Amino acid sequence: MSPRKLFVTTALPYANGNFHIGHIMEYIQADTWVRAQRMQGAEVNFVGADDAHGAPIMIAAEKAGKTPQQFVADIAAGRKQYLDGFHIAFDNWHSTDAPENHQLAQQIYLDLKAAGLIETRTIEQFFDPEKNMFLPDRFIKGECPRCHAKDQYGDNCESCGAVYAPTELIKPYSALSGAQPELKTSEHFFFKLSDPRCVAFLQEWTQNGVHVQAEVAAKIKEWFGTRTNPDGSTSSGLDDWDISRDAPYFGIEIPDAPGKYFYVWLDAPVGYLASLKNLLEKRGESYDAYMADPDLEQVHFIGKDIITFHTLFWPAMLKFSGRKTPTKICVHGFMTVNNGEKMSKSRGTGLDPLKYLALGMNPEWLRYYLGAKLNGRNEDIDFNASDFMLRVNSDLIGKYVNIASRAAGFIAKRFDGRLGQVSEDGQALLATLRAQKDTIIAAYEARDTARAAREAMQLCDRVNEYVDANKPWELAKKDGMGERLHDVCSTCIEAFRILTIYLKPMLPRLAADVASFLIVPPEQFADVNKPLGAGHQIGAYQHLMQRVDEKQLEALFEMPEPVVEKVTPGGEEIAPTIGIDDFAKVDLRIAKIVECKAVEGSTKLLQLTLDAGEGKTRNVFSGIASMYQPEDLQGKLTVLVANLAPRKMKFGVSEGMVLAASHADEKQHPGIYVLEPFPGAQPGMRIR
Repeated sequence: MSPRKLFVTTALPYANGNFHIGHIMEYIQADTWVRAQRMQGAEVNFVGADDAHGAPIMIAAEKAGKTPQQFVADIAAGRKQYLDGFHIAFDNWHSTDAPENHQLAQQIYLDLKAAGLIETRTIEQFFDPEKNMFLPDRFIKGECPRCHAKDQYGDNCESCGAVYAPTELIKPYSALSGAQPELKTSEHFFFKLSDPRCVAFLQEWTQNGVHVQAEVAAKIKEWFGTRTNPDGSTSSGLDDWDISRDAPYFGIEIPDAPGKYFYVWLDAPVGYLASLKNLLEKRGESYDAYMADPDLEQVHFIGKDIITFHTLFWPAMLKFSGRKTPTKICVHGFMTVNNGEKMSKSRGTGLDPLKYLALGMNPEWLRYYLGAKLNGRNEDIDFNASDFMLRVNSDLIGKYVNIASRAAGFIAKRFDGRLGQVSEDGQALLATLRAQKDTIIAAYEARDTARAAREAMQLCDRVNEYVDANKPWELAKKDGMGERLHDVCSTCIEAFRILTIYLKPMLPRLAADVASFLIVPPEQFADVNKPLGAGHQIGAYQHLMQRVDEKQLEALFEMPEPVVEKVTPGGEEIAPTIGIDDFAKVDLRIAKIVECKAVEGSTKLLQLTLDAGEGKTRNVFSGIASMYQPEDLQGKLTVLVANLAPRKMKFGVSEGMVLAASHADEKQHPGIYVLEPFPGAQPGMRIR
């Protein structure tokens, strides 16, 4: 049989902040599943990307004094420490602002338009009179028109899952300014999800028992039914989907509509394909040929808050643009803390992934604990500190790692590190372990890692019962029992190897350490049936995993002390006080930039020709080329230090200095900003 071919993704994190524990939970679940598939010989491409577009990022970037591209790049630069820290091994990490995504999103739109599923309508849209902009759905809040939950977003309700137009909200307000928004008309583009072709396809696709979990299918079914609208009328079926936004907007421009942009949720899932395309092309492989393979499976891992987009909009977009539809959408629930309490940093109930790592807590403790909780259903799970410590210390240390520690020392000291023959009772135990291989593989396939962990721990119990029954520590004290001691300890080491293979998708780093200790190559599920055999040399045993320390858990959930920071404007202290006479020594003049040009041989300097009202011009070199093009400055007014001694430089003599502002920490806050006087100032005027 040819190997199974899988294209696997996780939901794309919005690039306006760091990863939180919900992201890490999803990535661990997907990574575990991918590792289990590869251990069966599957060919997997596992990709992710930053969701980089939308008004929230545009607004956040503006507040930070950055371009949206730089803002997103700075967020993306912090991803690696999380992924590496928790042994999450994506094959590629990309961005929805990449060229591949622009090309693919625009082509999918054109294909949908050719299929007759795009239409334009003039709609009433909320406009913020204070911000002077049309409001994206996420920046309009109000009361849900279906369940009447307060403070819901303008596109869907987080309480009941309803999808609606922002104009349906009750008592809407701008999340940017708090102002009551005004209704203005604008031409928008719609994907006709209500088209009978889409409805028929989605009803079959979501309800055939193949693509989504049963509980997810039941929820989706409600969206096809009859509902009561805010005005008292009823409607049924699916609503059309508004896929356009008005400028200003950071996103992908609609190819045949200048000034109009795709709503972020249109191009975000296309980012899955763009990341895959980027990966394949880097390898020199054909993206089109790969996607055309009828045996390729496309699997998405997502949270329950974005079911609508992934089970209605995304499959329909793919289907009617002539592309492969997803094979499976794997939905998980949310994570709570300590018996159902919602995450809150201010109350000390947040679980910060980087803090977890910084405290020296083993990332595989968390991988195992989450694995032991997740069962493949769309259910919330709870991180309970006491339960976490008990499971790790009892299961991983007390049951699993303890097997190796109880046998390895005797093999090293008494038998020169070589395994012996396994007798009949040992073979029976090992046969019991091997018999569970298919059950454990099936649990991983169903994303029921809780069952995989449970089955593995039950097998650990069987092995520890064998150890307790044979008591190798007592055999070592008895004359003539060396052969039996060798037999029992060799059985334990072989059992430990099998158990490690079963736990490897959840514990990849520990499995690699075990492989080094046992002197074996990286093992797959098939290797369960390939015993090491008598005479196999193993390495020196070193402790494989520490126990959870209660103090670490206390520190993990410890509320941070409020930090009262000393304000240092611009990143540096105010200079020592001076008198008016000291200030008067610096002659600051208004100057006009008559000419500005790049300096050949320098990447930092611009050459300015300045008119300071002296009847002649001055030549000044300024290190501002990283921020300005020459044409940006020519004709502008600025401020000149007129009585600064001339300075001879490599490129000529600089006859003064123009004033510019910058932050003291240029790495964290890049940027140099030339001062520009208000209109009305004239060259030669002195600044007093």
